[in-house]
Amino acid sequence: MGATLERTGAMPIVLEAFDAPRSLRILARTLVWPFQWLGKRGDAELPPPSRALSALGPAYIKFGQVLSTRPDLVGNDLAVQLRVLQDKLPPFPTPAAKAMIDSELGQPLDTIFEDFSEPVAAASIAQVHKARLRETGESVAIKVLRPGIERAFQRDIDVFYFVAGFIEAFSPGSRRLKPRDVIKHFEGVVKGELDLRLESASASEFAANTAGDAGFTLPKIIWDHSSRRVMTMSWAEGVPLGDNAAIDAMGHDRDELGTRVLQLFLNHALRDGFFHADMHQGNLKVAPNGDIIAFDFGIMGHIDEYTRRVYAEILYGFIKRDYQRVAEVHFEAGYVPSDRDVEEFARALRAVGEPIFGMDATRISMGKLLSYLFEVTERFGMETRTELILLQRTMVVVEGVARSLSPQLNIWDVARPIVGDYIKQSLGPRALAGDLIKTLQVVARFGPRLPRLVESALAAQAAEPSKTTPKTSRTLVAVAALCGAGLTALGFILFSV
Repeated sequence: MGATLERTGAMPIVLEAFDAPRSLRILARTLVWPFQWLGKRGDAELPPPSRALSALGPAYIKFGQVLSTRPDLVGNDLAVQLRVLQDKLPPFPTPAAKAMIDSELGQPLDTIFEDFSEPVAAASIAQVHKARLRETGESVAIKVLRPGIERAFQRDIDVFYFVAGFIEAFSPGSRRLKPRDVIKHFEGVVKGELDLRLESASASEFAANTAGDAGFTLPKIIWDHSSRRVMTMSWAEGVPLGDNAAIDAMGHDRDELGTRVLQLFLNHALRDGFFHADMHQGNLKVAPNGDIIAFDFGIMGHIDEYTRRVYAEILYGFIKRDYQRVAEVHFEAGYVPSDRDVEEFARALRAVGEPIFGMDATRISMGKLLSYLFEVTERFGMETRTELILLQRTMVVVEGVARSLSPQLNIWDVARPIVGDYIKQSLGPRALAGDLIKTLQVVARFGPRLPRLVESALAAQAAEPSKTTPKTSRTLVAVAALCGAGLTALGFILFSV
């Protein structure tokens, strides 16, 4: 990895972008320079950082795509250089794409499509061609997986597992970050992305959830001409969300677009619990009418109702500057070990939040903020929550996209109405009534069986009390409590009626 960075000329650029100490720069280059011949050459037509990451493999490209959305972390120059990783990578030959389509769809390409184009976009996993359906004349986009992409990704994943194991073995302090669990989570996400049937299903579900969202559209999946390695969808015209000059030329308000993309993400995450988890500029376009069009549904995030409520309470607490409540929510959710001091944690969170409020977003150093957040998590023994990785990663990416459109955008101001509405709907009396109804529905399903279950368990306990474990006793108490709670709630409802 280091040899490739050095050989492609990316090493000094990367070290400079991350503001590495001079001693570290000298040490890194001294150690790596003699071995640069082991590194990969990469595509000489690409900027050095993009050249290095694309040469290393698809998993590294994914990392570069995330960094490309954060000029506040890596600087504008490096962010622009990395942006080619989003959809402008060197494509694989069109004849290979045609052969794959023939094989996957079970009939010659020419019998289905006409005017099949050269690649119009190419990224780490697949590339896209434009064509027309012979039957209807409709313009479509055809996504085709890169040949051998599964083996390439598995090679990268194996390397990541090796590095994660090495870190865990020699750095005990890093174990709270669960490096191997993080890689396992990443592997699961990637394997889902390599099956375009699953991506088509995700696109269909996402379209159903967002059908009523103003200013947001998705291309339609054409199931008849889609398979595991080929996905066909309707063509959507627009300019990339990262092309500010083109957006300005079309007369669109970039401040409004930045606000909308961030609020759309929050709505999808909180309202639906199902969100686009790869929302960089290469997967977003602006239509002539101003709608935001989303593409590439290979990585989608899902969070359950409880996690959504925790996430919303944390965001809302920051918005209201109620750091004590934010700290309490972290402890209630188990994100911070219970033996730590909640008051001290609240003060640490205040040090995170207060510098942000009232400050122009362009003056906020996201690098310093993330560095301090990492110190806080280490000091309070917070472990990585793998179920939140996609949510946190997407939040970072989406905020970067929004701020690339509107540098003055402040995430807390934009999030306030969305999070506030969710809090009212999910944590108020109406939400409590909804939770009660769901509980009663569960009780109703098991209602006829509950008496027999309790009788059987009590009989077993009476017959052989010595074999009854504390866990069994607690289970019996829980069942009895559930029955009592259900009957009490039912009586309350009947009385109210």
